[in-house]
Amino acid sequence: MTGAQELRALLRANHVTHVPGIYDPVTAALAVQAGHRVAHLSSAAVSALMLGRPDLGFVHATQIADRATTLAPALNGVPLIADADTGYGNPLHAVWTGHAYVRAGISGLHLEDRASPRRWGQPAGKEVIDAGLASAKIKALATEVPELSLIARTDAYAVSGLPEVIARCRAFAEAGADAVFPGGVDDPNELAELHAAIPNVPIVLHRSEAAGNRPAGTDAELAAVGVRMVLHPVAALLAALRAASQVYHQIAETGSAEPVDRMPWAAFTALVGRQEALGLDARYHPTGQAADYTGPSEEIGYLPPSQPTGYPSDGNYHGYTPPGPSGGQAPGHFHAEQPPGNPGFAPPRQGGGDNPDDRYAFGRLQT
Repeated sequence: MTGAQELRALLRANHVTHVPGIYDPVTAALAVQAGHRVAHLSSAAVSALMLGRPDLGFVHATQIADRATTLAPALNGVPLIADADTGYGNPLHAVWTGHAYVRAGISGLHLEDRASPRRWGQPAGKEVIDAGLASAKIKALATEVPELSLIARTDAYAVSGLPEVIARCRAFAEAGADAVFPGGVDDPNELAELHAAIPNVPIVLHRSEAAGNRPAGTDAELAAVGVRMVLHPVAALLAALRAASQVYHQIAETGSAEPVDRMPWAAFTALVGRQEALGLDARYHPTGQAADYTGPSEEIGYLPPSQPTGYPSDGNYHGYTPPGPSGGQAPGHFHAEQPPGNPGFAPPRQGGGDNPDDRYAFGRLQT
C-alpha cells in the first residue's frame, strides 16, 4: 500500500486521526516512536527554520520538497502530508508542485483557495480566489498526480460564511479531492451542517496555536460530524522553541543548563542512529574493532548491546533489525540508501499530450 493509499484509508475510517507537525529528521523519528501513523509538514515551520521569516509566501514548493527529502528516511514509511499553500500559481503550477512533492516522498498535500500574494487587509486576513479556478487546480492535481492524496482547503468562512464553505467543499469533492478542510469552521453545529450537506466527504481540521485557544470537541464528537483528521502543525515546534529559550536564559544567567529538563545524551545519539552507524562500522572495519557505546536510555527504550557487532542480543535496536542472510534492507528510522534527489520541476510527461494549463485554465476543463 502506498502512502497516499494509507492516507485515503484513514480518511475513510470512522474515527479521528491526529497528525502532528514535524520539521526535521529527529522530530520525524520522535513522531514515529510515539506511534503516529501520519505526520505533517507546515510551510510556517519551513519558513521559520530555513529563512527566519513568517509564513507570508517566502517559501516555495521546491523548499518544502527539499525539507521533505530529509524527513522520509526518518519516517520509516509513515506517510507525510505537506502544506502546498495555493499550489504556487495556476493549475499548471499546482500540477508541477504535486510532481515535486511526490519525488520528495510526500504522500498527501493540502491546497487552499486563498489569493496569492496574501492581502492582510481582508476579513480575518483572508481573500479567496474564484471558486472555478480553485476547483480547476484540484481537478488538475487529482487527474495528473493521482499518487498524492489531496485535501482541499477553503478559507471562505471568514469572507462569506458557512453557505459558501459548503458550496466550495461540495465543488472541491466533485473535482476529485479526497477530503475537505474548512478553515475557521470549528463550531459543532456548523460542522454538523457541513457534514449533512456532503455526508460522504471526509473533513480535516487543524488545531493551530495561531487560532488561539478555541474550544475543541472530543474525538467522538468530531467523528460523529464527519471529521477524520486533525492537524497539529506547529505544536512540537513551539514546545521545542520554548525549551530552547529556557536553556539559553539559564546559560546566560547561571552559566549552566542544568535546571532545564533535557533529553539525555544517550537518547539523542540513539535517535539519530549513532549506534546503528557504529555497528555497521564495526562490521566492516578492517581491524574488526567493535563500535563504542555511550550508555542506555530508558526514555527511548533502547538497550546496551551484548554482542561485538554493536547490536543488542534481542536483535531489536530502536526499531532497527540487522540485515538477514539475504542481505535485504533492515527496517529502521535511518536507512543506508540516499533520499530522493533534487525535487525540482519534472520534465513534461513522456509521449506528449495536452498542456495541463490549457485543459484546466480558469475553471473550465478543456476537452
